[in-house]
Amino acid sequence: MARIVVVYSGGMDSFTVLHKALKGGHEVFALSFNYGQKHSKELVCAKQVTDELAVKHKVLDITSISSLFTSSSLVSSEIPVPEGHYQAENMKSTVVPNRNMILLSLAIGFAIDIDATQVWYGAHSGDHVIYPDCRPEFVKVMGQAAKVSNFEPIEIIAPYLNADKTTILQEGLSMGLDYGKTWTCYKGLEKACGKCGSCVERLEAFVANNKLDPLPYLSSMKISS
Repeated sequence: MARIVVVYSGGMDSFTVLHKALKGGHEVFALSFNYGQKHSKELVCAKQVTDELAVKHKVLDITSISSLFTSSSLVSSEIPVPEGHYQAENMKSTVVPNRNMILLSLAIGFAIDIDATQVWYGAHSGDHVIYPDCRPEFVKVMGQAAKVSNFEPIEIIAPYLNADKTTILQEGLSMGLDYGKTWTCYKGLEKACGKCGSCVERLEAFVANNKLDPLPYLSSMKISS
């Protein structure tokens, strides 16, 4: 079994990745990032989960980089988070330019420092449409770079790269995971909005699995089966 770093946002995909790694018997170090995202409530969930599991966890404050990403609705106070499905054109505003390359680079450096051999993250096929740094081509090239950019080769693992959120949720439910301990909504409200792309995709996954999402939603906005 390996010593690994899991990029852990506190969302449902990385929550499933974290538990998959733990159930695989790996020694897990969770790494979260505060990059100025509006939905920073996910970091609260990440801390609660790692505390409960007694998993070593770091939250890296890189909020200063948000000033570089004025085109992204996830960090810019000037741009509202759009509503709708990820396939809609307006969802492109949720892209944080080069985010995963930045976060993975930092995770790779951390992995080298603690003598880990792998970095895991939760890219999946549902993100391929809108997020270039979740696509197989990116993971392949980033993995190649991670093996040659340092004296210590690091492997990039995206266990759900070719799975959709419905499949991820199905596997997590089979592990008995409680998704009430995760946060997905992009809007940063007290309750999930049920209308942003992230909420819509999450809710569709629960409907497809014939399960109710345990998260609280704004009652008038939650989509139903």
